[in-house]
Amino acid sequence: MSHVIRTARFLPLFAAATASLALFPLPSRADAPAVKDVLTTYANIAQAGYEDSLQAARQLKTSVDALINAPTEETLAAARASWVAARVPYMQTEAFRFGNPIVDDWEGKVNSWPLDEGLIDYVAESYGSENPENEFYAADVIANTSLKIAGKTVDTTKITPELIRETLHEAGGVEANVASGYHAVEFLLWGQDLNGTEAGAGKRPATDYDLKACTGGNCDRRAAYLSTVTDMLVEDLEWMAKQWAPNGDARKFATENEKQGLTAVFTGLGSLSYGELAGERMKLGLMIHDPEEEHDCFSDNTHASHYGDALGIRNVYLASYTRTDGSVVSGPSVSDLVKAKSPETDKQVRAALDKTLAKMTALVDRAKKVEAYDQMIGLDNAEGNATVQAAIDALIAQAKEFERAIAALDLKDIKFEGSDSLDNPDKVEEAK
Repeated sequence: MSHVIRTARFLPLFAAATASLALFPLPSRADAPAVKDVLTTYANIAQAGYEDSLQAARQLKTSVDALINAPTEETLAAARASWVAARVPYMQTEAFRFGNPIVDDWEGKVNSWPLDEGLIDYVAESYGSENPENEFYAADVIANTSLKIAGKTVDTTKITPELIRETLHEAGGVEANVASGYHAVEFLLWGQDLNGTEAGAGKRPATDYDLKACTGGNCDRRAAYLSTVTDMLVEDLEWMAKQWAPNGDARKFATENEKQGLTAVFTGLGSLSYGELAGERMKLGLMIHDPEEEHDCFSDNTHASHYGDALGIRNVYLASYTRTDGSVVSGPSVSDLVKAKSPETDKQVRAALDKTLAKMTALVDRAKKVEAYDQMIGLDNAEGNATVQAAIDALIAQAKEFERAIAALDLKDIKFEGSDSLDNPDKVEEAK
């Protein structure tokens, strides 16, 4: 797998226009909610989203155990379905990233991508055996009971959480050495997608876990790795759900200081809209027409993940989240704050959110009826490219409306994460 070098950039937010504006007071009109109530609702939605993600991960673990205990195409299909279901609540939590350091410091454990899958397991010959930028590119820990890391031989006989967390994950300081999280589980359930921009996802057989009729070799170690990494996902989500519970550190960060909390809210909304989703997850892959740059590349579930991110952004701005069980968590919103200051600005933000969700819905519909996301971004696919670009354009426009909302609230010094694919496309072309 090849990787384009990414550099973090930031989108300035009406710096000149807001330079002389004071942060507070925020809206004093009778119809404006208290900021503390808005931030409490924000934290309640985060807690609910992570709790739903935890529950879905526990169901995934149950399905994984069933696969390992009785590896059949049916139990494999059930485990894959559980993985897809687990992505639904989790992707809606990504709007809580970027502005809250507790979430950002943790997120790399659970959703890092893209990954050099040769670190974990066997890969096709076309993958290659080495990469000058990553000495662990094809380390294949499942097949090897020892690895040489930083000149030292490391015993990998036992596949443990400690081995994965402390030794393998981002080994050598390389971000592509993703050893844990959703995408490690995804790879172990689907295997490589070797179809390029042609139809089809990964086709790992259930017999890769069958101790009596083992394919791929090392079925016992593969099962141990899958079981361990799924346990770790549950453990990590348990931890994060607690951070948003009453007295949790993430909740405290978001609610105990009004300026800090609102900054976290809008940093998350704008950064996910602009640099992360529009840029790194969508525009980059479209520019270089590379299926390896799609987010859920083994399962061909990328369309659903992108939709979940867009929905999560909307949830936060409007302060309404529909839980997995159908119940709704809602309350005073940043939309209410913006509306109290500038009804027209709030109306524009809402319209942008509606347009983004419509373009994402069109992308999902195309994925279900016409072709997968990796085919959409393929070279010489004008219609597919246009569908993806329309969603990118809507996300960029949405980020600009968030800028206007920030200005309406007299907030300052908020920066959105950027992406070379949007800010410096020539760099991307040079790195290809």
